[in-house]
Parts: sequence; C-alpha cells; structure tokens
Amino acid sequence: MALALRRDPGMRVAEYQVWAVDRPDEERWELFDGEPAPMAPQRERHQQIVLNLARKLSDPARDRGCRAVPGIAVLSDSMDTFAPIPDVVVRCGPMLKDGYARDPILLAEVLSPSTMSRDRGRKTDFYRSIASLKHFMAVYQDEPRVEMWRHGPDAGWTFEAHGPRAAIGLPELGGDLAVAEIYDDIAF
Repeated sequence: MALALRRDPGMRVAEYQVWAVDRPDEERWELFDGEPAPMAPQRERHQQIVLNLARKLSDPARDRGCRAVPGIAVLSDSMDTFAPIPDVVVRCGPMLKDGYARDPILLAEVLSPSTMSRDRGRKTDFYRSIASLKHFMAVYQDEPRVEMWRHGPDAGWTFEAHGPRAAIGLPELGGDLAVAEIYDDIAF
C-alpha cells in the first residue's frame, strides 16, 4: 500500500506577521510559498520607475478616494502562504493600521532580471487570486513594455501587452496611463 505524503505548507500569514515584527527596520522580507524571502535593495533604475508609477497613479487614485502606495504587502483570502510586496499598490478605503492590504484594486510589479520568472509566474498567480484586484501590471526595466492582466466582469482574466506609444486604460481610476510616462527619466 502506498502512503500519500503531505507537503508541509510552511509558514502561514499569521505566523509570518508575528515573525516579521521582530525583523530590523533595514530588512525587507516577503512571504513566498510559505517561506520568508529577503528582498535585496533595488537599483536606482527600478526605483525611478516605481516613483514614476506611484506619482502618475496617485492623483487619479486620490480623486476616487483611493491611494497609490509603494512597499506594502498584499494578502489573499484564498492563499495563506503568500504575503508579497508589490512595488505599487492602489487601494481604497481607510488607511491601513498595518502594512498588509487585502483589498487592492491595482498592483504593479517592476520586473527585476533576477526575479522575473517568479514575478511573472507564482506571484502573478497569487495576485490574480485576490478578490478585489482589477488590474495587475508587470513593468519591464530593460525595455518600455508593460504587461497588464485585467479582471473582467465574467470573473476571468485577460492579458494585454503595451509598448512605448500605448496608453493603458484604467477605468476604475477614470482615465489612461501613458506607458511613456512610466519611463520618464529612463534611457534605453
């Protein structure tokens, strides 16, 4: 008779939150597949793109009672072994008491060469499990390209790729985001 082995799911979000409180301020961690993962300091190019995104999303988000915030974790009710930190989170409602959002409407991840496969793989799957999420953007650093997953009214996801001359429609924020604006001050 064969025995089925159960994989230890690793750390759950509640356990991770307790663990993360005791980490020094200069350390940044995210929970990925039940394992705490350190986040390396980002390059200036990466951070300039994050700043551009947060700046361009901030005003339209504020006009809708929302905020564009960098560096907070997101949680999903359906996947309890993940607490990733996307580069930009747009969420509405009152300000969070902690650094964990369960209600984002838009997430943006600026892709780093060393984490691209993870960001476009398991993280994308996780992000699409968040019930409130309408848009997930994967923003390239080495070329002016943005990949967008949209959550449609039929509960399915669609995929779009946008180049440097495109504008990305964001009806929840009342307008468009020009891809070129994401790359202000970035040379290719």
